[in-house]
Amino acid sequence: MKTLLAIGLTACLCSGADFDLLIRNARVVDGSANPWFRADIGISAGKIASIGKLANKTGTKEIDARGRVVSPGFIDVHTHAEGGIPRQPQAENFLRDGVTSVVTGNCGGSELDLNDFFIKLKANRIGINMATLIGHNSVRREVIGADDRKATPGEMERMKALVAKAMEAGAVGFSTGLEYVPGMYSPTSELIELAKVAARYGGVYASHMRDEGDKVMEAIEEAIEVGKQSGLRVQISHLKQDTKAFWGNTSQMIELIEKNRAAGVEITVDQYPYIAYSTGLGTTLPNWALAGGQSKLVERLKDPTTRKKIFNDVLDKNTKRGYTDFEYTSVASCSFEPKYVGKNLREISTMRGLPVSHASDVDTVLDLMERGGVSVVTKAMSEDDVANIMRYRNTSIASDGGVVTMGAGRPHPRNYGTNARVINEYVRLRRVLSLEDAVRKMTSLPAQTFGFKDRGLLREGYAADVVIFDPEQVRDVATFEAPHAYSTGFDVVLVNGKVAVENGKLTAERGGQVLTRQ
Repeated sequence: MKTLLAIGLTACLCSGADFDLLIRNARVVDGSANPWFRADIGISAGKIASIGKLANKTGTKEIDARGRVVSPGFIDVHTHAEGGIPRQPQAENFLRDGVTSVVTGNCGGSELDLNDFFIKLKANRIGINMATLIGHNSVRREVIGADDRKATPGEMERMKALVAKAMEAGAVGFSTGLEYVPGMYSPTSELIELAKVAARYGGVYASHMRDEGDKVMEAIEEAIEVGKQSGLRVQISHLKQDTKAFWGNTSQMIELIEKNRAAGVEITVDQYPYIAYSTGLGTTLPNWALAGGQSKLVERLKDPTTRKKIFNDVLDKNTKRGYTDFEYTSVASCSFEPKYVGKNLREISTMRGLPVSHASDVDTVLDLMERGGVSVVTKAMSEDDVANIMRYRNTSIASDGGVVTMGAGRPHPRNYGTNARVINEYVRLRRVLSLEDAVRKMTSLPAQTFGFKDRGLLREGYAADVVIFDPEQVRDVATFEAPHAYSTGFDVVLVNGKVAVENGKLTAERGGQVLTRQ
């Protein structure tokens, strides 16, 4: 009896079948970076049961891949999905981009009570597999708040206890966000001591470093030092050069990482395939101005002398970065002035009736921060640097995105199109990577880094997280101007053997699992 499982793919229902699902005529890109090969894949009980010539076998359901690529599901190890997944447990924007597993809790921000978090994830029947790090900023804020000071011995013990509790619950590592409050106020010694606690349980030190511009080399060295002193392997988050005046130094950054790898330090990196980052506008302000939180910032901005000092610091910093305006920064979301969404800061200065000048743009920055702050998308990297980091063999592909609501604000397109963009732009059009290496960077490399021992490869006994696609048809539809658009070309996505995407559309299946440290 024949039924239709997906357009261009066929399925049959068979009694007494050998497998729950049989994929025939696949062009297997298995995640190892080895050359693709033709094979059939049998899946049973959510696992890959057999790979090979299975012409005499049957499946309860069968898919004829017709020469499409069949790869492991993509693993996105740098996300901020913890906030959106309770509202949208299927995580459609990830699934439609071929992602079957994510790591959240990055950049120092995570849930604190992971036992409770995991219970809720399971109750919600999530659509993707999810692991989490324990975030340093969340831990420090819980114990110290937003103050610019060192921890007391008692506070250090409380922070260590929170890290230990999270690791015991199954966190896959410890993350920092050292450009954000309150992590920016932490000395390296604090990071090492907390990382040592995490290291007792194993896992990763994933760091949004203290600087990604003129002091990026020092920031890399600090991340390496934390790894060396604690014993945790190091994952440098969204490696980039975000300062125009220093474009072109990514080869030196990679050389520094390779030098330390050769000396025995286990270091890998991740990257999103775009020239823009997305963050809070507060990163443009000097660290001292943010201490104590929003109320203290407002006090400083209302004092003419202090406001002038903040103004001069922001103007000087932006000038040294190589800019004479803030036209390269656009508002992604704004709760108090929706008309600003999608506008760059130069345009908002004009809307505020200010003359066209660098000083006006800085005044707009301070006005927005005084009113509560906004999230922004900032085009600050060069295409050459993005491609150079992507070529580096130890770079995983990761979105730095979250579970987003279709149509809300103007977020970074990486929330929808990261993996499709790699395949379309950097494999098909620019030929920066081979398809096999691109898939490795989205599957087995992140799985190896974060210790997912039964994912990231198409191997017998591994979890049946699988993507079926024609690489010539994959497109990243999301753009900076119109970011709310799902990727196309990923025909079928399986999560633990369940069909989550069929014919490029979401199904009702929710096959996701909570992934804890293995």
